[in-house]
Amino acid sequence: MAVAKTTTMILRRRTRAPRRYSEDEDGLGCDDVYCERCGSGDFGSKLLLCDKCDKGYHLFCLRPILVSVPKGSWFCPSCTNIKQPQLFPLVQTKIVDFFRIRRSSESMENQSNIKKRKRACSLAVSKRKRKLLAYNPTEDPQRRLEQMASLATALKASGTEYSDGLTYRPGMALRSANCAALEKGGMQILPKEDIETLNLCKKMMEKGECPPLMVVFDPVEGFTVQADRYIKDLTIITEYVGDVDYLKNRENDDGDSMMTLLHASNPSKSLVICPDKRSNIARFVNGINNFSPDGRKKQNVKCVRYNVNGECRVLLIANRDIRKGERLYYDYNGYEHEYPTEHFV
Repeated sequence: MAVAKTTTMILRRRTRAPRRYSEDEDGLGCDDVYCERCGSGDFGSKLLLCDKCDKGYHLFCLRPILVSVPKGSWFCPSCTNIKQPQLFPLVQTKIVDFFRIRRSSESMENQSNIKKRKRACSLAVSKRKRKLLAYNPTEDPQRRLEQMASLATALKASGTEYSDGLTYRPGMALRSANCAALEKGGMQILPKEDIETLNLCKKMMEKGECPPLMVVFDPVEGFTVQADRYIKDLTIITEYVGDVDYLKNRENDDGDSMMTLLHASNPSKSLVICPDKRSNIARFVNGINNFSPDGRKKQNVKCVRYNVNGECRVLLIANRDIRKGERLYYDYNGYEHEYPTEHFV
């Protein structure tokens, strides 16, 4: 196929460096490009060249790791002089504006009534089926500001606009294309009570009652998310959001955070979520290494696709109790088993 051929050419151009020739006294001799980190010239297809100094780096030797060859120009750590990201101002008005937080005492009262109603209902159905839980925000308003500032820092550093819902942009998939009935093999239907729980989480976020999570910058893993208080099993962490597009339009995309939204019987109708332009904290939750014996032990969040009133939605849900300070990880290969995680930390 022509597409596959084009992709191969792109990878070869970006990752396979021309040999560096160094003539000795006899005018002979040459040296292959090698990785500046590990010293090896193996895995040529994953040996990325800096567009400024021409030095080579394996995708998996970089910190944070790159999972795919970036589009456009790429510069190595020495040439970019990467520093800690600039912290978002811990100023309430700036945070309110950034997240477009709305204030309404009446809505807050309604939220309280919903919570009371849900507690009463959960006792009655606990013996029949385990229900999803709404996250429990941190009580301290100052700490919540710090949590939201940490997310704003990560979003600003990655050039991403905040959004807490799926977005449909001109030139991409229409909202009408998001039809759960097209899912190959069917999709879990989110029960009415769990839909209410999801809507409660959305309303809390609108009011500035964010999930009890901190986004931290790790020199090895990059931006990553950790629990800022104890989180119970089956708690809704967040919804995976971003621009919705057809998978066929993104086959050559180098985005490392695309998520399957609709796996249709007809591949041309399959949809993905692209969080590179608009997203929330879900973008910074890291994946486990499927090839490591200890990788599965780190997983504390599961990624589940649901039919919500006829539309596909993706939720990140705690799959066990999570301690305060524990980092969040989920399996990128929950469905297709095609995501390259062998070099994840």
